[in-house]
This record gives sequence, structure tokens and C-alpha cells, in this order.
Amino acid sequence: MACKTETVRYSCAMPLTLSDFEVAAAKQLPPDALAYLEGGAEAEHSVAENRAAFARIGLLPKLLTPCAGGHTRTRILGCAAAHPIIVAPMAFQLLFHPDGETATAMAAAAQDAPMVLSCQTSTPPEDIATIPGRRWFQLYMQGNHDTTMMLVDRAVNCGAEALVVTLDAPINGLRNREVAAGFALPAEVRPVMLDVLPQPPRPQLQEGQSVVFDGMMVFAPTWADLLRLIKDSPVPVIIKGCLRPADATRLVEAGAQGIIVSNHGGRVLDTLPAPITRLAGVAKAVAGAVPVYLDGGVRRGSDVFKALALGAEAVLVGRPVMHGLTVNGARGASQVLRRLRDELEVTMSLCGCATVADITPDAVTEFSGTCS
Repeated sequence: MACKTETVRYSCAMPLTLSDFEVAAAKQLPPDALAYLEGGAEAEHSVAENRAAFARIGLLPKLLTPCAGGHTRTRILGCAAAHPIIVAPMAFQLLFHPDGETATAMAAAAQDAPMVLSCQTSTPPEDIATIPGRRWFQLYMQGNHDTTMMLVDRAVNCGAEALVVTLDAPINGLRNREVAAGFALPAEVRPVMLDVLPQPPRPQLQEGQSVVFDGMMVFAPTWADLLRLIKDSPVPVIIKGCLRPADATRLVEAGAQGIIVSNHGGRVLDTLPAPITRLAGVAKAVAGAVPVYLDGGVRRGSDVFKALALGAEAVLVGRPVMHGLTVNGARGASQVLRRLRDELEVTMSLCGCATVADITPDAVTEFSGTCS
């Protein structure tokens, strides 16, 4: 007698998983804003690979390990944290909800998650500073040191505990989906911290000169600029965008106090490797001298677990938080963060890890299984 299988369908008033929030957000956002949020560089291979790479990492449970009384508590940049999940910097959040960065800050505070405020925030940092919680500031180094320090001082005065200096995007990438959708910032959404800064004069190009090499890249930061910033910064400097172990070693020697393994969410240069595939090598090179973080592709609590097993102190999560923000403001963003933590707790329990410290490299393995 043949077995009859039935598909079980679940329904609920609000999205449940991070995938549910992603689908719901796609239905709510205008096409151009959706293209800005979800799009990546060129053919978007790296965007897809950031997520797919996690599926090629398997889990290896430890049997009969006591996990009663376990927890996700850890330390992030030397301070106690409820869990190893950080809100990544995401620009122009007023595109996704009328409360923008304010709502995200409220969600992060509600879930005890540090938040990295984007250099391209559409909400003044002074407004966000009124909301409790740990906050870092993502910094794009400007054309001269004095202008960069104007940003640093404003951020620190608004409570930033650290700078997250993004080095992997000295110029914008080729975001074809965004261009095809006709994306442009609406008049009411502006990079409020950058708009007030003095702008250096644009290079006057001569015939035969390159717009990129002789124009845009003239203002790109150098190692000398970074060394000066690290020296003058009143708070720790964390570097975002590192994929090479050799770069990580040099950054630590330069005085960086943290490394974020990231490919900018696949938004700048296509066919960069997924950060999770580069994490172990960077962590080995750093050898515990500074904390290492993972940014890119995290969509499940098991992804968080895998990153911790491969050497990350914590993970940064960006697009999923924006999905939650789009769907239901601060509450939606908070639900996304809570869901990730809940899934991490389940994964830890099933893998025999009562604490974050118990998550070691032997908890993961290669995985090549497929579903049909």
C-alpha cells in the first residue's frame, strides 16, 4: 500500500522566521527601495554565496552533554553581553520605516544587542543617543583627517564606544540591480552626518585621465591615514572588510582592536568569497590578539553557531534587521533579533554546548548533503 504524504502548512498573523520577514518586507517595499536593500555588486554572486556557504558547513553534536542552566552570555569587545549578535551598520533606514534608525536602536536595546550606527545614518546621532544601549559608529574615512575627526568627535559625544572603520569600499561598487530600478534617495532621506561636512574640491581631470583612478581614488584612505586615525581616536578602532589573514596581521600590528571579516554584504565587488569561508584563516592569523567578528550571510541561529565555532566572538546582522524594521518597525526588528537568539539556544542545546565558550571548532564539519 502506497503511503500518502500531505504538506503541512503553517500560518500566523506575523512572520515567524527570518525568511518570513524577508518575504513580507519584499511585498511592502517600493521596488527601488527593495533593490537598494537586497541588491549587490554586478551579477550578485557574492550576495548569494554569503548565504549558500553556511549550508556547506555541518554540525557535529556532542552526545549526553548537560545543558540545563545554559546561556548565550558572552563578552563583546571586553564588555559583558547577553548574546553574540550585533546589529550591523545599514544606511538610510528611513527608506524602510518612518522611525528609521530610532526604531532599530529601540529594538537593539530591547534585545540587549550592540548596534553599529551607519556613517550614512538618516537620523541624527543625537536623537539616537537618547535611547539606552551599547552603540558603535561605522566610519568612512573622509578626504582629510580633520574632517574625519569631526565625524569621530560627534559620534563619541553621542555615546559611541568604538569606531567600525570600513576599508573595503573606497568607492561605490557597480550595483546594477539598483541602477536598473532607478533608485535615488528621496528628498527627505539624507546622510545627515555627511551633509554638514566640508567637501574637498573635486579634481579637475585632464584629457585622457581616468574618472576612477585620477578622480574618485584620489581621496581613498591610505595606511598612513589609518595609523593617524588609530592614534587620534578616543575609542577603540575596529576594522571592517578584512578577508586576508595577512591584512589582519598588519591591522593588528597597526593598533586595530578588532577585525570584522566581511565582504560588505556583496554590495561592492562581486565574486568576493563568503566571509564565513575566510573566518578561520583570519582568526588563526590574529591568534587571539584582538576579537574577530563575522559579517555577511547570517540568516539562522545555526549560522551564528557556525561562525562562533570558526573563531568569531560575535556576528553582525544587517539585512534581516531591516526586514523586521520594514514589516513592523521596532517590534519587527526586535523579533528578528530575538528569533536569532532563540535559534542559537536551540542549536547550542542540540549540539551539546551549554555556553558560548563550549562552541569549539570540532562542533562543525563539511556538509555536502542535498535535499530533493
